[in-house]
Amino acid sequence: MTLEETLAALDPWIRAEMERLHVPGLALGILDGEREHTACFGVTNLENPLAVDPDTLFQIGSISKTVTATAMMRLTESGSVADAAAGAVTLDAPVRVYLPELRLADPQTTAQVTLTHIFTHSGGWRGDYFADAGTGDEALRSVVGRLEALPQETPLGQVWSYNNAGFYIAGRVIEALTAKPFETAIRELALEPLGMQRSFYFAREAITYRVAAGHAAVYSGQAGAPEVLRPWWLARAANPLGGLNSTIRDLLRYASFHLGDGRAADGARLLSTEALRRMQTPVCPAANGEQMGISWFLRAAGGVRILRHGGATNGQMATLQLVPQRGFAVAVLTNSDRGGELYQPLVKRVFERALGLVEPEPQPLPMTAAALAEYPGCYRAAAQDLWIERQADELTLRVEPKGGFPTPDSPPPPAPPLVRLALCAPDCLLGLEEPFKDSRLEILRGADGEIIWLRFGGRVHRRQ
Repeated sequence: MTLEETLAALDPWIRAEMERLHVPGLALGILDGEREHTACFGVTNLENPLAVDPDTLFQIGSISKTVTATAMMRLTESGSVADAAAGAVTLDAPVRVYLPELRLADPQTTAQVTLTHIFTHSGGWRGDYFADAGTGDEALRSVVGRLEALPQETPLGQVWSYNNAGFYIAGRVIEALTAKPFETAIRELALEPLGMQRSFYFAREAITYRVAAGHAAVYSGQAGAPEVLRPWWLARAANPLGGLNSTIRDLLRYASFHLGDGRAADGARLLSTEALRRMQTPVCPAANGEQMGISWFLRAAGGVRILRHGGATNGQMATLQLVPQRGFAVAVLTNSDRGGELYQPLVKRVFERALGLVEPEPQPLPMTAAALAEYPGCYRAAAQDLWIERQADELTLRVEPKGGFPTPDSPPPPAPPLVRLALCAPDCLLGLEEPFKDSRLEILRGADGEIIWLRFGGRVHRRQ
């Protein structure tokens, strides 16, 4: 099926799902070799609606982490950046080589943590920490100085758990190496060379363009339209981990670079092919059968490797997924807290129709007596508590959000509906209903076989 036929076939399904899930706006981009296709739906903001177009700015959230890592990879190659005062950085050297002032809660982790640990989310300290240190150039330095207060939850390098806070450190290393504010360094190292002229970190830059606003989730059975969420902006210190605003066109330009050999569209060498491939090579296991490269999640389907990263901010959700062996990429930008429920099946449909890549769906299994007896309980993390409860011969998941995002004093969002769970593999549970349909919950045990953690949404939650 051609891309044109794929998009035409998906159009009515996308519109129907946007209405069902209350997603106000969506931008879809597909890159197939040198052919670029975009399709845009809905509006930027229910209060002040403008039609979404290919130049609409969305918050891409944690896809920003891959941009931070790409810039760092440039700094690993001393010949690529003339003004990197400290010369080339090494991902496997202790971070304190570049930030002697770094202090974390655990002295051993402070001494041994590397950029590889940070880019693969294996640092082990509490990862969901969103601090606001103002809008000045010292914001990132200030927040890194506060990280000593975050508890070391797992030993360095031993348990994978998504870690936003590590990227404060990565951004601060870039500042130290370039002697420039993080945003200036990223523009020079990545955004400008890649032609991403409509990608910005600051609201003051985005404000003159067409900009999407985030919207709260509205679940089945709830009345009313989605509420516009405020504040729109993220704290400046969060820019290395989630602060970039971009368009579907710019995101496809970025994808094209990562599908290539390290050259920009104009032929300029930005990274060696070896450095680019290193980002796409597994370093450690992640969650749900995926591997972790340098900032990219990696999985296999149909004999090819798929790279991906998602992003979630205050009411905006996005994904970027690449298939280097096919020269193919798909990006989806949405302005709803339920955007992930739409983009996940949408990407699968694109892969199936355009590439013939069919990824197996997790299959529910009968609930065992052992699971019914052993798994119920409370599992806690910084951003939310999870309650697994037994209801007759089945288990249910109840999520209690705690707040703290996008600002430290942000109240918790409304709790999502209760969902039923099934087994899909030993020590792995599967959500059976929206908003967590097909989401997996992994039971992690200690050496004695006792349950210590539940990993959900990429984060480990400690059993109480």
